[in-house]
Amino acid sequence: MPIIVNLDVMLAKRKVRSNELARAIGITESNLSLLKSGKVKGIRFSTLSAICRYLDCKPGDILDFVEGDEADEVDQV
Repeated sequence: MPIIVNLDVMLAKRKVRSNELARAIGITESNLSLLKSGKVKGIRFSTLSAICRYLDCKPGDILDFVEGDEADEVDQV
């Protein structure tokens, strides 16, 4: 998939644990884990907004787009 989720990177930069973020924004730790791994088909704007507000970042800090062959390489990792 050409959309890459870098939530784990932002969590590390902000020194925030996944369970802390999940509690703060009102989602389950398992749903946050699925989001971090990129195994979701979508994310609500309200959830993305809550994540960005809590981590003091922008959506582009969490989500990235990779085109063409690069996307295939990322999927195989």
